[in-house]
Amino acid sequence: MRLEDLRPAKGSTKKRKRLGRGPASGTGKTSGKGHKGLNARSGGGSRPGFEGGQMPLYRRLPKRGFLPHGGKTEYAVVNVKDLAARFAAGSVVDPDGLVEAGLVKRGERGAIKVLGDGEVGHALTVKVHRVSESAKQKLEAAGGRIEVLSAKAGGPAS
Repeated sequence: MRLEDLRPAKGSTKKRKRLGRGPASGTGKTSGKGHKGLNARSGGGSRPGFEGGQMPLYRRLPKRGFLPHGGKTEYAVVNVKDLAARFAAGSVVDPDGLVEAGLVKRGERGAIKVLGDGEVGHALTVKVHRVSESAKQKLEAAGGRIEVLSAKAGGPAS
C-alpha cells in the first residue's frame, strides 16, 4: 500500500452542494432557498427561541424570585466538631487558620459560618462572620470566646 492509494471509507464523505450554478444543476437561481421570505435573505433566519410569532416559552413561563442587592451570601460552613478536632485548647480560630487546617478553601475566607453540629471539650477563640445560636452556646459553655467579623471588601456580598 502506498500513500496515494489511501482513500476515505466508503460513504464517509459527501460532495459539497454547489449553489447558484444554473438551472440544470437543480440548485440554480434561488439556490434552494425558495422565493423571498426571511430565510432567503442575506444574513436571514430567525433568532434562537423564535417560535414563528407564537408567544415564546421564555415569556409563557412565570417569573420567579427576587434577590436584592446582587444576591445572597454563600457561607463556607464549619461545624463545632471540626474545630474541636483540628484546633488545640486556647488557640485562635480565624479565617486564615481555617484555610491552613483545610476546613475552608482560600477563596471562601470572606464569609464563614460556624454551625453547632458536634461537641467541643476545650476553650477556643473563634473569629468568623456568622455563628449559629447552638454553636455559640457550645463554644461559650466550653469557656471559649466568639468574635463576629464583618464581611471582607471584595469578597462575597453580605
